[in-house]
Amino acid sequence: MKAMILRETGRPLELVERPDPVPEAGELLVRIEACAVCRTDLHVVDGDLESPKLPLVPGHEIVGIVQAVGRGVPARRIGSRVGIPWLGHTCGHCDYCRSNAENLCDQPLFTGYTRDGGFATHVVADADYAFDLPADAEPVSLAPLLCAGLIGWRSLKKAGEGRRIGLYGFGAAAHIIAQVCLWQGREVYAFTRAEDRQAQSFALSLGAAWAGGSNDLPPVALDAAIIFAPVGDLVPAALKAVRKGGRVICGGIHMSDIPQMPYALLWGERTVASVANLTREDAAEFFPVAAAADVKTHTVVYPLAEANRALGDLRAGRLSGAAVLVP
Repeated sequence: MKAMILRETGRPLELVERPDPVPEAGELLVRIEACAVCRTDLHVVDGDLESPKLPLVPGHEIVGIVQAVGRGVPARRIGSRVGIPWLGHTCGHCDYCRSNAENLCDQPLFTGYTRDGGFATHVVADADYAFDLPADAEPVSLAPLLCAGLIGWRSLKKAGEGRRIGLYGFGAAAHIIAQVCLWQGREVYAFTRAEDRQAQSFALSLGAAWAGGSNDLPPVALDAAIIFAPVGDLVPAALKAVRKGGRVICGGIHMSDIPQMPYALLWGERTVASVANLTREDAAEFFPVAAAADVKTHTVVYPLAEANRALGDLRAGRLSGAAVLVP
């Protein structure tokens, strides 16, 4: 197999050749068709997230075909298409796992962080955390749904059922969940870097009611706002934009520090909450919704060997939609 390896955080990935991994009990060997590039991958590579497994193959929005199975996995899964997400394994016995909150497991494994991921031609995954996907679907289009879509969906559930939804940072997750919001009959208000006219035009082309800079106030008060950009300064900005009783949801795994702010921004029963990881139940809910809403992912394809360029484009804000690596 070929893989892009992270040997040290803050350094470029290296293309290497390795023996194909062998699935152990309860595992699948998957030939990768596509792996989307997530901002979390950037946080892992840049060292924002502490203690990754090194050396590491990043990547956790994986679509591929099962080539072999380990002991205890039905042979009928060989040849099927699966998706492998960020949550790669949970203990099953901690308080969180036993209370239907496996995303908060005390002893989890994360794909592309604490176990090898999808910037490669092959990957081994826990069979219980690999989702069955349609055999006739297009792998590149599916890949961003495995994290950007799932985290967007979990964030939207946390945001509640309000009609007017603000999305801060209009990248991979926002462009997917905006389509879901519009299908549900909601209004979408898109917030980008002030100078990013391309992202604002992209949001409007998808049906957003308004698009502007992240420090602008929308023309109406919002029922909720979801922050996908890893910028703590956006929390008080979003609180200014939501109505009394409104919710601000932080959808990223990493964010810069939230600045000191006056209590008046929070007062009026506004709430701020974070979203952590995902659950298998989220996937069971989201994939049918994405199909019903006819979600179209906007992707830019890169060869596997150009993973560093894809990460660089994401870091510099040069992407509209999602980057996807194709081995």
